[in-house]
Amino acid sequence: MMAPMIDDGTSPFGSFELKFSSMDKLADIARADWDRLANPPERAFDPFVSWDFVQALEECGCATTSTGWSGRHLVCLDSNDQILGLMPLWLKSHSQGEYIFDHNFAEAWHRAGGYWYPKLISAVPFTPVAGRRFLIAPNETQAQVRGAMIRALEEIGQQSGLATIQINFPKDEDLIALETAGWLLREDRQFHFFNRNYSSFDDFLAELSSDKRKNLRKERAKAQEGLTIVRLTGDQIQEEHLDHFFACYQDTGERKWGNPYLNRRFFSLLAERMADKMVLIMAQDGDRWIASALNFLGSEAIYGRWWGRLEDRPFLHFELCYYQAIDEAIARGLTRVEAGAQGGHKLARGYVPVSTWQASWISDPLLRAAVSDYLTRERAAIADDSQWLAERMPFRHNVHQMDMI
Repeated sequence: MMAPMIDDGTSPFGSFELKFSSMDKLADIARADWDRLANPPERAFDPFVSWDFVQALEECGCATTSTGWSGRHLVCLDSNDQILGLMPLWLKSHSQGEYIFDHNFAEAWHRAGGYWYPKLISAVPFTPVAGRRFLIAPNETQAQVRGAMIRALEEIGQQSGLATIQINFPKDEDLIALETAGWLLREDRQFHFFNRNYSSFDDFLAELSSDKRKNLRKERAKAQEGLTIVRLTGDQIQEEHLDHFFACYQDTGERKWGNPYLNRRFFSLLAERMADKMVLIMAQDGDRWIASALNFLGSEAIYGRWWGRLEDRPFLHFELCYYQAIDEAIARGLTRVEAGAQGGHKLARGYVPVSTWQASWISDPLLRAAVSDYLTRERAAIADDSQWLAERMPFRHNVHQMDMI
């Protein structure tokens, strides 16, 4: 996959040519080159766009052509072949593992005689975490490089005859640039916990209404009854812990999706590479591990990713996935907990609604118009739902509640 050279005359240094190519595997891009742009020191660290995380998905066979994720990672170079921008990019033959559902678009386009697949998608597979998708050094040329990369994607889409290119969970400058370029934006919602400089879980509870505070205390007491709960990180995480975690993950995955996306080797490879960015929360009944939740650490947030249980205990999911993550965020001085996709039940437990986004380029004008109309109506429904949620926030202070949305 190649895009034409782009002459960007808007650069503060004058006109310069940018070249684009793609790599099928992240292993073909030097780790240092990727991470220099994915996690520069000026930016908050994001574990999910690190070379260690994304390449592990490929190396372990979780995100490969055989699973419907064919790597087409975009590389932007200057005339001296210096890498200025990178993007995790995949040619997809389905819409699984994205946490944004476009099956209705695919079916409608198929009925009209078109082909929705294959599609290009920029995302971190199986990871609904908002983050940077245009991996560009934060310098004076970043806006020009980002704009050139957007145009290169559109050229690739046109030349390849694709119906759509999607960028999942973009944020900040990426989101603004895509909207400015005319890409269609689709809004969704997650629920995050925000740490208002709490020194303890009780400080957080003090900001809740009395009924919510009492309910949370009861839930925690019931969930912990008869159990030992531990939080492991770094070299505390051993293979035996990962064995137990994976058994729990498989049980939940089989019940939810029928076939879990990730394999056992993936978690071992992560522990080898980035154990200091992992927090494994486990519940033990006597000598038996019965539930676990795996989290990842950024420089600003803790991210809840995968959970599972072998025994059904009241409120144990809430304890391991929500309350223990809050404890960890407070202990580490992190600003928030992102506990994964969806989950309106998180609202009563101190997690508040935030918007997430998908940006789409669509080649056919009629299809674009139809999707645009659908998204307009969908956003209106989300706005109505947001008002409903705002009226049911769990906090005592109304100003604090509205500032969170």
